Amino acid sequence: MTASVSVQNASKTFGAFTALNDVSLDINAGEFIVLLGPSGCGKTTLLSILGGFLSPTKGRISIGSRDMTNVQPAKRPTTTMFQDYALFPHMKLKDNVGFGLRMRGMAKTARDEKALGFLDLVGLKGVADKKPHELSGGQRQRVALARALAVDPDVLLLDEPLGALDLKLRRQMQDELKAIQKRVGTTFVHVTHDQEEAMAIADRIVVMNQGRIEDIGAPADIYMRPRSLFSAGFMGEVNFIPGTVVETDAASARVETALGPMTLSPSAFTTGFPIRNQAVTLCIRPEHFRRAGTDEVGLVTLGQASVTGQAFFGTHYRCHLSPLAAPQMSIVAHMPQSATVSEGEAVGLAVSALDVVVLPSQRKDA
Repeated sequence: MTASVSVQNASKTFGAFTALNDVSLDINAGEFIVLLGPSGCGKTTLLSILGGFLSPTKGRISIGSRDMTNVQPAKRPTTTMFQDYALFPHMKLKDNVGFGLRMRGMAKTARDEKALGFLDLVGLKGVADKKPHELSGGQRQRVALARALAVDPDVLLLDEPLGALDLKLRRQMQDELKAIQKRVGTTFVHVTHDQEEAMAIADRIVVMNQGRIEDIGAPADIYMRPRSLFSAGFMGEVNFIPGTVVETDAASARVETALGPMTLSPSAFTTGFPIRNQAVTLCIRPEHFRRAGTDEVGLVTLGQASVTGQAFFGTHYRCHLSPLAAPQMSIVAHMPQSATVSEGEAVGLAVSALDVVVLPSQRKDA
């Protein structure tokens, strides 16, 4: 069973500190949502409010159209999976998975059968009689997931469950977690500060900052078409280039920058078409730069830049560039692994107008 979740104008204050500031969010039944942001952004506070461990200072929480704002955690159709897993060391795996069922009064034969079914779901049925200390970190994570799902929650809340794993195992578990969520169909709400993890598992990402939602959308939309400077910068490396809108018509806007003029279509302006003389910021990902002179259609030439540093990353060279027209500016660009790039070399830069996102100028942390 699964359910939709609705957060309506939720705020949470601790004395003079506002941890959550008028947040509204609708989550579809069966959706995998990731709350993403830096430490202190409010994501864990929001998860705790959904689980009933905190009450909102104001606002309303509903799950499956039922008001859950002041309902205790034990009476909510939710289960929370924490980073430390909290498995019982003296219990066998099947007893750990069946513990919640035992607390609900299910007979031993029935709960053992159900526990074995969920251990099978996570690939651990064959070691059901082992104890947690006999398992690897990844296996313990799977047991914790099986235990959380065994009680048939409408919504599973995951508080950075992969944070204690090493990089290789974390990536493996991301794939497994997503596959299991698709199989069981339960609504998942997952908290992380890891951008790569969010993009690997989420149906939609909710980017949070200073207690507010900055951006929300599918991973590709958040990365390629961000709607705030904070979201653009947090979701990966990006070059921020200041500009001014000098001319507009129904089909385009001409923006003057230190790298030269660019004519952009309305689709480049993700928060609305600008007005004349408006200060804007162009957002260009390092991988979107091209060398001038290629025959790719739609490229805008940005002039020459000097290579001030470069490092080989396997899939590409990560280059620091200083534009000759704006030597005070530093640009990061990815060049193909086959490129021959050396410090001091001058390269011509270009970018596809379709890859440029333009946002109103403001502080990145606003």
